[in-house]
Amino acid sequence: MVEVVLPVAVALTLAFALGALIALGRARTRSRATDTGRSRETDALRERLETAEADRRRTDLVLSSMPEGVLLFGSDGDTVYANPAAERHLGVVPQSISAVLPLAIREAALGAQQMRDPAEAEAQTGGNRWVRGSAIPVGAGDVLLVVRDVTEARRLDEIRRDFVANASHELKTPAASIQAAAETIRSAVLDDPGVLPGFAGQLEREAERLSRIISDLLDLSRLESGSDLSEAVALDAIVREEAVRFVEAASEAGVELSVEVRAAPQVRGSARDLSLLVRNLIDNAIRYTRRGGRVDIGVRTDDGEAVLTVSDTGVGIPTRDLPRVFERFYRVDRARSRETGGTGLGLSIVRHVVENHGGRVSVDSELGRGTRFEVRLPAAG
Repeated sequence: MVEVVLPVAVALTLAFALGALIALGRARTRSRATDTGRSRETDALRERLETAEADRRRTDLVLSSMPEGVLLFGSDGDTVYANPAAERHLGVVPQSISAVLPLAIREAALGAQQMRDPAEAEAQTGGNRWVRGSAIPVGAGDVLLVVRDVTEARRLDEIRRDFVANASHELKTPAASIQAAAETIRSAVLDDPGVLPGFAGQLEREAERLSRIISDLLDLSRLESGSDLSEAVALDAIVREEAVRFVEAASEAGVELSVEVRAAPQVRGSARDLSLLVRNLIDNAIRYTRRGGRVDIGVRTDDGEAVLTVSDTGVGIPTRDLPRVFERFYRVDRARSRETGGTGLGLSIVRHVVENHGGRVSVDSELGRGTRFEVRLPAAG
C-alpha cells in the first residue's frame, strides 16, 4: 500500500470540495428521478438543489484558485470535474482516467481505481517541468487525482545533493593532507628531523585552508536565511577598512592595490555582511592577478545607488564560464584555485549578500586581460 500525504491546506480544501461535489451529484440524481416519475418538484427538493448549487459555486471558487490540479473521475472512469490548474499541469484536461498523461500519472490513477489503494507517481511533462500525481480512491469507485508541480522542489534537492558532494570533496582534500603530514612528522621526528619544518608548514597551510572552507560554509548557511537590514551602513567606510586589510597580502603577491572612494549614500543593511562582500571581492581579485598586476577598488554614487567596483588585470574568465561564477564551488581554473587557497565559495557569498540587500551584481571579463565586478545597492530611504 502506498501512503499519500497531502499538505493540510490541500487536504481540508479537497475534503470540503469533494463533499460538495458528491452532494451536488446526489441532488441531481434525485432531480432526474423526480422529473421522470413526477410532474412537479417538491419545495424540499428545490431547496436542496439550490443549496447544492450554492455549494457548487463555492467549490468552484475554491478549487479554481488552488495551484494544485484537481481531477475527479467517476466509477465509470469518465472525468467528473477538473479545475483550471489541472490543464496547466497536464497540458490538457483528459476526458477519462485512461486518457491521463503522462503515462506514469495515469498508471497511478488506474492503480488507485482498481486496487482501491492510494498511489503516487512523478513524471516529466513538456518544457522540462516535473509533476507529482497523488491518486486517492473515494466514494463508491471514484478516484481523486491531485497534481502538483514539483520542478522547483526537485531542483533544490539536486542543489542540496551537489552541495553535500562538493563540500565533502573540498573538506576531504585538506583533511587528507593534514593526516599525511601528521603521519610523516610522527615517523620523521627521530629518523629525519630536518624535514619537520617543511611538513609542519604544510600542516599549517592545510589547516588554514580547512578553517576557511568551514568558515565560508557557515557564512553561506547563515546568509541563505537572509541578512539583518536594520543598520544604515556607510559603504565607503567599509571599503576603506577592508582595503587596508589587504595591503600586506597585495604587496606579498606583487600586486598594486588602488582605492578610489568617493562619498556615497548610506545603504540599509548589515555592516558585517557588506564587509564580507567587499572582503571576498578584493581577495578574489588579488588571488587571480599575477605578480606585477593591478587591482582597482572604487565606490561612487550613480542614479541614487551606491556602486562598488573591483577590477583586476588578472587571468580573466572565459565567456562560457561567466554565467556560473556565482555558483557554489564552481571554479574556472581548479588547479590555480587550489594553488592560491581559494575555497570556491567567495563569489557565492557575494551573490547572497547582494540579493539579501536588494541589490545587483554583474561581472565583465576578458580572458588574459582581467575582470571587473560591479555591485549596485539601493540607498537607505
